[in-house]
Amino acid sequence: MERSLRSAIVALDFAPGEFIDKAAVCAALGVSRFPVSEALARLSAEGLVEILPQRGSRAARIRLLEVRESMLIRQALEVMVAETAARHLPSRAIEALRSNLEAQQEAVSRGDRPGFHTLDLEFHMILVEGLEMPRVAAVIDASRANIDRVRRLLSSPRRHVVTLAEHREIFRALETHDGPAARRAMEAHLEAVMEELGRFSVEHAEVFVQG
Repeated sequence: MERSLRSAIVALDFAPGEFIDKAAVCAALGVSRFPVSEALARLSAEGLVEILPQRGSRAARIRLLEVRESMLIRQALEVMVAETAARHLPSRAIEALRSNLEAQQEAVSRGDRPGFHTLDLEFHMILVEGLEMPRVAAVIDASRANIDRVRRLLSSPRRHVVTLAEHREIFRALETHDGPAARRAMEAHLEAVMEELGRFSVEHAEVFVQG
């Protein structure tokens, strides 16, 4: 129940600011209103749902301050991971990244937005898992809900082509064991997302909360 609602919100099935029809959710999931209300309350505590007395519940608008904080956490960890991976990533992980990039190219060619998003996440997780850093992976994953919504909002054929090029730059540095280059490439990749978010948030201010 809660997992289904969270996935729907993160996947933008409910757009930021859109009211959630409890009756429709109950009918779709075959449950009563009470467990739906409980799930929405828990998602409210996570910042994914906004409960408005006498009005209902809606998918929370995205708080830019929280996204920036989450991205800072992610940048601090992932640039370190990239630099470390250039020196210590095992060959099986390098081959997994190579296969992932090939699949990314296929997704771009097909215009497969959900597929590309999944492969994008996988590319980054291969690095952490290849280095056997479960606690780092857990921190990155915990900061991901609002970031994932942002990445889906920014999703476009142009953005996918750019992201694939950035991933290839990271891969080249990893393959040649160039730690500083891997760090720079990862920094540039994550900073590009924040720059695009800045432009998007001005153009679509109704989706965001500034504070």
